[in-house]
Amino acid sequence: MKTKSWTTLKDDVYGSKGTERRDELEREFQGFKIGLLLKKAREEKQLTQTELGDLVSKKREYISRIENNGSNLTLKTLYDIVEKGLGGKVTIQIEI
Repeated sequence: MKTKSWTTLKDDVYGSKGTERRDELEREFQGFKIGLLLKKAREEKQLTQTELGDLVSKKREYISRIENNGSNLTLKTLYDIVEKGLGGKVTIQIEI
């Protein structure tokens, strides 16, 4: 059995880059990645989800949802969590 690369698997299952289904997968993955980055930063600051939520006026459940799937996160909330809650800075990059 021949081993396939992750890129080849994505192409086979979701279509090539630029197709609607593949673009949706990439967006969802970026949301997931943001959630993981926020969780890692919170843990490095030794904050619980409840403590972080209190710093940004959000419930623990909301912080948990963001960490598990950051796709429904607004930019304002992202800035609040990173800057007010974690003492960091958000940098956004746009590729065209």
